[in-house]
Amino acid sequence: MRLDKFLKVSRLIKRRTVAKELSDKGRISVNGQIAKAGTNVKQGDELAIRFGQRLVTVKVKEIKEAPKKEEAASMYEMIKEEPVE
Repeated sequence: MRLDKFLKVSRLIKRRTVAKELSDKGRISVNGQIAKAGTNVKQGDELAIRFGQRLVTVKVKEIKEAPKKEEAASMYEMIKEEPVE
């Protein structure tokens, strides 16, 4: 699944266009590599997303095309959330 679509359906980011903008600015990395919106995300990947002054790191647990709102949070596991200096 594309990175921007995963971020939207997992509800980590509300809109796909916002996810695309963040990745185009180099604020998202997959397994330590800066990723573009079209980067393929698979189970077991580690995503690091920089939201303003904080860095959120999550691990992809499963991929679902159209999860319900209650299932969205089960698609990833929060590893850490830390402020960026």
